[in-house]
Amino acid sequence: MEQALIKIRDQQRESWNKFSPGWKKWDHLMMEFLMPMGDQIISNLNPKDDHLVLDVAAGTGEPGLTIAGLMKNGKVILTDISDKMLEVARENAKIHNVSNFETSVCDVCELPFEDNTFDAISCRFGFMFFPDMQIAAKEMYRVLKPGGKISTAVWHVPEKNYWVTTIGGTINRNMGLTPPPPEAPGMFRCAPNGLILEIFKNAGLKNTSETEVSSKMRCGTADTYWEMMTDVAAPFVAALSNADDNMKKKIKDEVYELVAQRFPDGIVEFDTGALVIYGEK
Repeated sequence: MEQALIKIRDQQRESWNKFSPGWKKWDHLMMEFLMPMGDQIISNLNPKDDHLVLDVAAGTGEPGLTIAGLMKNGKVILTDISDKMLEVARENAKIHNVSNFETSVCDVCELPFEDNTFDAISCRFGFMFFPDMQIAAKEMYRVLKPGGKISTAVWHVPEKNYWVTTIGGTINRNMGLTPPPPEAPGMFRCAPNGLILEIFKNAGLKNTSETEVSSKMRCGTADTYWEMMTDVAAPFVAALSNADDNMKKKIKDEVYELVAQRFPDGIVEFDTGALVIYGEK
């Protein structure tokens, strides 16, 4: 793999390991929020009782653990670049009494599996962070059995994800940050309609489709929203670490004001939008 891609991979690993405690802390809220996208992935894959399923960028374990719970004789292999995130996944598996799974710390661009191994592959909100999305799709295609299915979720446009732009836009506006290149890893890297579809088709996948899925992030209060986002969102935390105390206070006050304007009743529930993409080998 090219040196530039290795650098991105290593940065991603370091970041996710660093923020794994925040994901563990907010796991219940985040998993409830992300469940509709996982449900659509599972519906697309329609896993059978004896399937071997690969969950890529599994993070704290979903939707892989839910898939494992649907199968009596099958198994799910959870993979992630971060060993710390997979530690949380194993803890979650114990909580939910799921045992038919394994974990593997690996890079999606260099999957350590033989060709034609898996009946299905799930990947919820991983593509936008991969060093090279086309290489990742080709690797998934390689390890998928003929006739196997793959489904992934990515975030839709910023206008449909105010939960990101409320804090992100405020930080950028106040700190004058230069936006990353469109091809760089980031939340909305995969937002354009048809982008992942084209990547799937170029990888060799057929019968592809793209479905828009909505959800709600039920924070309840502005405090919960702020605390969660500054515990789990690496880019925002990195930016705030470069701000002095006055600037941090200004940003926080403006975020709270935006939240109050959008939710005058004080009940903070962000509407969100994602795309779920499907293909077959």
